[in-house]
Amino acid sequence: MRVVVLGATGNVGTSVLRALAGDPNVDAIVGVARRRPAMTFPGVDWVQADIRSDDLVSIFRGADAVVHLAWLIQPSRDEAELRSVNVGGSARVFRAAGEAGVGALVYASSVGAYSPGPKDRAVDESWPTGGIETSFYSRHKAEVERVLDGFERDFPDVRTVRHRPGLIFKAEAAEEIRRYFIGPFLPSPLVRRPLIPIVPDIERLRFQAVHSLDVGEAYALAAVNENARGAYNVAADPVLDPDALAEILGARKLPVPAAAVRAAAAVAWRARLTPTPEGWLDMALAVPIMDTTRIRTELGWEPRRSSATALRDLLNGLRDRSDADTPPLARGTGGPLRVRELLTGVGARNP
Repeated sequence: MRVVVLGATGNVGTSVLRALAGDPNVDAIVGVARRRPAMTFPGVDWVQADIRSDDLVSIFRGADAVVHLAWLIQPSRDEAELRSVNVGGSARVFRAAGEAGVGALVYASSVGAYSPGPKDRAVDESWPTGGIETSFYSRHKAEVERVLDGFERDFPDVRTVRHRPGLIFKAEAAEEIRRYFIGPFLPSPLVRRPLIPIVPDIERLRFQAVHSLDVGEAYALAAVNENARGAYNVAADPVLDPDALAEILGARKLPVPAAAVRAAAAVAWRARLTPTPEGWLDMALAVPIMDTTRIRTELGWEPRRSSATALRDLLNGLRDRSDADTPPLARGTGGPLRVRELLTGVGARNP
């Protein structure tokens, strides 16, 4: 079986490559990225390509499955640039997969595609995917879901899967996650339990997480399992709320109004202290809790690590500046003393 993975060098992509390399059904893996990594993966042939402009049909031709993970988070201050990759690039990937006659297309959607929903119960994959209007990430994920709907109508013979995972963590992705969401001013040695005395107790702060290696297994299953089709929620237990976060961190809860946290996030964004606009908080507080029964029962997927373990892994990675030798994950991407991140305007341009 030949599998092509786009966005193969990032947090999820490297985990998908690892999962596919361990699957006896897969005998050829093509990793597609804008920049070739120095890191090697067993059985992976690399192709350098930009999904916005390069010929994808020739890369896909003969593939049994295409896994589309390519997505931009930065530059967060240039939505036109983001949309050109996230929406326009995804549309090109889907068209190329159809024209190349691939057997299966597996797309990385997100919990962020969902419309506002409940936090006190879990919803299945039929919950509307209208997104959260104030989050560019959520708007793009929802828009690509509609593009994929059209692809399924136009190419009914292509087995199509869309995974909707929660937050995805692993230690090796810590530098990428910090660069995308926290920015250059975080002193990494301070990310340790005794120095995090409180967690904000915000209404509707309940979210789901999953370890990147477990997500990699979920994508590999979708690529090789001929019965996989449609949407799957992907998350581990437990749901992370202020009580769970306080226990994980050994901290105490501090009640904080959501409006105050949002205002602080907006000020930090406009002052270029962080690369993260307040829409990310809006999305976190609005999206529903997901029911993961379908992927567990139909595909037999079970996370090997809890959401708490995934979060601890990330926090340890942030403290230790863990990374991997790929352009998105390497600590050197931000430049010496993170100067390249500062020169980008903290989210205005890609480092």
